[in-house]
Amino acid sequence: MDPIAPMLEAVLQEVREDTSGAVADYIPQLAAAPPDRLAFAVVGPRGHVFSVGDDEVAFTIQSVSKPFVLALALERLGRDAVFARVGVEPSGEPFNAISLEAGTGRPANPMVNAGAIATSGLAAEGSAAERSSTLRDTLSRFAGRSLSIDEEVYLGESETGHRNRALAHLLRSHGIIDGDVTTVVETYFRQCSILVTVRDLSVMAATLAFGGVNPVTGERVVREAVARDVVSVMASCGMYDYSGEWMLRVGMPAKSGVSGDLMAIAPSQFGVATFSPRLDRHGNSVRGIRVLERLSEEFGMHVFEPHESIAEPGIRIERTDGGVIVHLGGELAFSGAARVVGVLRDLTGADSESDVLVDASALARAHPAALSVLRAQLETEGGRLHFTQ
Repeated sequence: MDPIAPMLEAVLQEVREDTSGAVADYIPQLAAAPPDRLAFAVVGPRGHVFSVGDDEVAFTIQSVSKPFVLALALERLGRDAVFARVGVEPSGEPFNAISLEAGTGRPANPMVNAGAIATSGLAAEGSAAERSSTLRDTLSRFAGRSLSIDEEVYLGESETGHRNRALAHLLRSHGIIDGDVTTVVETYFRQCSILVTVRDLSVMAATLAFGGVNPVTGERVVREAVARDVVSVMASCGMYDYSGEWMLRVGMPAKSGVSGDLMAIAPSQFGVATFSPRLDRHGNSVRGIRVLERLSEEFGMHVFEPHESIAEPGIRIERTDGGVIVHLGGELAFSGAARVVGVLRDLTGADSESDVLVDASALARAHPAALSVLRAQLETEGGRLHFTQ
């Protein structure tokens, strides 16, 4: 029997009785959502999806689309061009606040509505239909399957989205978005209306967690640097005016949506998603937060948990007739390279005449700075120290 699913189910049962909060009601489609739905999914490095609860129920992605559209804009235009128009600082204000940077008109960050509208305007070109198709295709690659748009929710978003239109016109007046305001806003409404399940969101989160590579399909969706930038913004801004307390209590880069979805990332470990429609006063899922709090505490996923394996990579020493082989495994970071150098110095000390081969072929990841340290040690030791990758 798979031991992981029962552990996830136990977490759900702990939070199921919490009925505080209320569903979003600014459009009828969200107001009609069954409030007791609850789901939880986790994806690890091998791409296996573990899910429990209402994991096949589809809901609109809403603001959880924002990190992925940011990734598309960064992939298309680069960091400097995107962040010249959208900031990266926590706003400390509600997600729909009408607030822009004095002097520049930039939104505070891409996770609030003003910033997300600006990012949507940068992520694609063409008509609203063409832009929406580009955004939907990108989110589908993150999810590992073709996603669709809930047209009824889109119409509700469009009919009630006057505040977002006001934000877009303000952005246009400052030159933050170009061209037709209606095109940009309708694209934003459609991206928020993309349908996903909690399983989809967990795969999308995992794609960011593993540096832009979808662990289910194996496809590189975005560059590693882009994924890192997106996760960085999520860490400081993804939970709106609850972001600081979230990082303290849970410590996972995350993004929430008003349909009740919540996506979180344990970098290089897991992508996580929850779904529960009742929201707190910040617009975040009440039970989703409780699930992630428990996950962080019990499973050690806080981003600032100490990880000794980074500073101490796997080292196995094999002595042969031809000399000594030092096998390296795991991840070799800059801090870990110092430990390897210490081992090599002991092996090539004054009392040793053996040649030493450093075998790095089994390393899962080696940081360039760490490799530079090893190569410098090779030069110091001359011909007695050899390296293979």
